[in-house]
Amino acid sequence: MKTLRTSLKRHFLTGLLVITPIWGTVLVLKTLFVTVDGILGNLLAKLVPPDYYVPGLGILTLFLLIFFTGLLATNFIGGQIVRLWEEFLHRVPVVRGIYSTLKSMMDILSFQQREKYNRVVLIQFPKDGHYCFAFVTGVTQGQVQEISPDPLLNVYVPTSPNPTSGYFLLVPEKDVTPLDMSVEEAMKLIVSGGLYSPAHPMHPATGPKSAGGKLSRPDLEVPIA
Repeated sequence: MKTLRTSLKRHFLTGLLVITPIWGTVLVLKTLFVTVDGILGNLLAKLVPPDYYVPGLGILTLFLLIFFTGLLATNFIGGQIVRLWEEFLHRVPVVRGIYSTLKSMMDILSFQQREKYNRVVLIQFPKDGHYCFAFVTGVTQGQVQEISPDPLLNVYVPTSPNPTSGYFLLVPEKDVTPLDMSVEEAMKLIVSGGLYSPAHPMHPATGPKSAGGKLSRPDLEVPIA
């Protein structure tokens, strides 16, 4: 009897775990569809004859609006218009904060700035025993490197949930642990505050080891412009 009860409980929980994300996704998509189609659909219903109006026309109009906005923004004149519009929004006190945050989040989520980040690493920050993700952005050179007895790397430590702010650190190479993880996955993990789970388990990157157990210099080097 106890075995049957345990089996039924296990099957029920398994079904619940399968159905809940699917049901939640359907609800979100349905709400989004009804909201967007209602906003644009009500406007189109006044412009389009009743015989030609069909549900979903508002969604189609939104897609076309987004497409043509992108098409306009990619040419010179459109780019200037977008730039002037953004300058105007940055002058409005309340709107400035909202727009800047949303714009930065969209830039990160679309990975338009991913060329700045070359490799995902793990470092101890803000103190020993506390680990965080960081991105290698270059190899330290010049006077700063001459002062340090150890080879240094330029790393950027983003904050969560807004990774556009963060800390620039010069970290000894021996204290950096490279991860076998893409920049996209690291960004999603940081933006979600740890709620996002990578598709594959994170492991230290493989490669030739140095005497200290870390990867040797060639695996960490990044192109310097």
